[in-house]
Amino acid sequence: MNGWDGQYAELGAMTNFSFLEGASHPGELMIQAKALGLAAIGVADRNTLAGMVRALMGAEDVDIPLVVGSRLGFTDGSELIVFPRDRAAWGRLCRLLSLGKSEAFSVFSPLRGEETEADRIAKAETRLTFEQAVGLGEGLIALAPAPEQPDAAFEARLAAWRKAWPDDLYLAAAPLWRGSDRARLNRLAAMARRTGAPMIATNAVLYHHPERRRLQDVLTCIREGTTIDKAGRRLQANAERHLKPPAQMARAFRGHEAALARTMEVARACTFSLRELSYQYPDEPVPSGYSAQGWLARLTLKGALERWPKGTPKPIRAIILKELRLVRELNYAPYFLTVHDIVAWARARPDPILCQGRGSAANSVICFCLGVTNVDPTRQEVLIERFISSNRSEPPDIDVDFEHERREQVMQYVYDRYGRDRAGIVATIIHYRPRSA
Repeated sequence: MNGWDGQYAELGAMTNFSFLEGASHPGELMIQAKALGLAAIGVADRNTLAGMVRALMGAEDVDIPLVVGSRLGFTDGSELIVFPRDRAAWGRLCRLLSLGKSEAFSVFSPLRGEETEADRIAKAETRLTFEQAVGLGEGLIALAPAPEQPDAAFEARLAAWRKAWPDDLYLAAAPLWRGSDRARLNRLAAMARRTGAPMIATNAVLYHHPERRRLQDVLTCIREGTTIDKAGRRLQANAERHLKPPAQMARAFRGHEAALARTMEVARACTFSLRELSYQYPDEPVPSGYSAQGWLARLTLKGALERWPKGTPKPIRAIILKELRLVRELNYAPYFLTVHDIVAWARARPDPILCQGRGSAANSVICFCLGVTNVDPTRQEVLIERFISSNRSEPPDIDVDFEHERREQVMQYVYDRYGRDRAGIVATIIHYRPRSA
């Protein structure tokens, strides 16, 4: 059919990480996509990349190519689905989303008093413009979703976007699964030719299976603050926003097979994989003339003299040297210096802030010498390999407890030292699962 080889990639599927919009877990989408014979699947949640790790794990479990991306919502109500071609473009996408989150958060001040409902809404938003996306858009393939009723205003915007994004901007056309689809797709194809933005096929997926439509309706009601009986046209018109096999998409796009073929062009062009990412800890400021490793060694030896005023026992010196060699080998010195800096600041206050390293940090003599923990690992006969090892692919986890009434002071110090654009609070989501004894 006009050069289409029968392969189809669904691009821009939304997961439940598009809060109160997507109704399927990333893994469910991957399993269904594989079962339906899709050649690849692109995930693009609204203003976030939070679900990408689970999408990758799900894709690897069933062996289906994953195209990672995001659905950018702009302040004027328009939106753009973007997919990074390579590692550098992924970095620019992350920077773009951080910019949008920080601009939204700037209207919220956690220090001015009790948080209001407007504050909570502001924190959840992302404030971006198309111009900001263009500024960081190098290496990003962009899909402009067509509205239900594409009009002259949309065409004018698409033409302007195509000029600003000349190489990699497509018009994303999704069937409405109504009797007027044929005529509508013909109009969109003509619009694509006039604007120079090639039409690309999608089903604007919100869930993996048609049975999940009922849950998606409930999510819409929660988002809109209404009930099923009163939601009306705010609900999806039908239960068709699920993954579909290539043959069914081919029937919907009969006569526009090039739009189906372009899905594979995009999937093949986006060679970036999350597996390319590796841990890169930022450099920690150190005094002039010192490397991070050299400064850590100096602080550790100074702390050892304080811990053992009569001289560091020979066996303990051997352990310290062993740990320092391991830290140098794995390039973890900046991380140890960051923790030491925060703990030292807290304890140097005129009214010291109580703090104590705990957990696996107690396995390290370096942490003991730096004052991060007061547990002497040499007396407990614990193994440093439980804390830091060349066999681990990630840095050690040093937990420090601060007295809860004064944690805000510590957080403000971190913001002041590193800058609010380089420091943030990370939350964890607890999932209760069966006990695995």
